[in-house]
Amino acid sequence: MEHQMGLYDKPFHSMKSGRKTVEVRLNDEKRRKLKIGDTIVFTKVPNSNETITAEILELRHYRTFKEMYEDIPAKEFNAVGDPIDEMVEQTYEIYSLEQEQKWGTLAIKVKIIK
Repeated sequence: MEHQMGLYDKPFHSMKSGRKTVEVRLNDEKRRKLKIGDTIVFTKVPNSNETITAEILELRHYRTFKEMYEDIPAKEFNAVGDPIDEMVEQTYEIYSLEQEQKWGTLAIKVKIIK
């Protein structure tokens, strides 16, 4: 099954280059439909038609973004040297604490296929 997701410029290019192999999302209704082996077409946002397609290799669920960042090596997020607290704060600029508490979080390990 194919899924669609947007990515901002920096994470889009990190993933396209292969430096970022794990995408961070809420484990909301849309993400609960993901399965290992499915593909995700990532579109660079806000205003681009540039896309990359990735295969889902692994799905890991966490209660909080902090737990995720403590468990998964920073290099998989292309975030080596970034303090975990800073990574969490940056994530809260996209998702709220209330959303995190409601849905939990999801680490999506991917491999670019085109």
